[in-house]
Amino acid sequence: MHFFRYKRNELFAEDVPVKRLAEKYGTPLYIYSYKTLLRHFRAYENAFNGYPHIICFALKSNSNLSILRLFAKNGGGADIVSGG
Repeated sequence: MHFFRYKRNELFAEDVPVKRLAEKYGTPLYIYSYKTLLRHFRAYENAFNGYPHIICFALKSNSNLSILRLFAKNGGGADIVSGG
């Protein structure tokens, strides 16, 4: 299932009109879908079912704490890079 979709020519993110988000928070604006991220995480998880694994999210790609919490709560790990 996709959680970004058009209804009557208006884009929605998880049943919230994107226009409303832009009006409330201004633009440019990053919009993440919890349900989409979780669906993709679970697709990877299912693909490796039966094999020892841990799915790690690259923190240097995005350090948004809500996204990190989502993956951590679902058994994911973090791929980190040292500054030195």
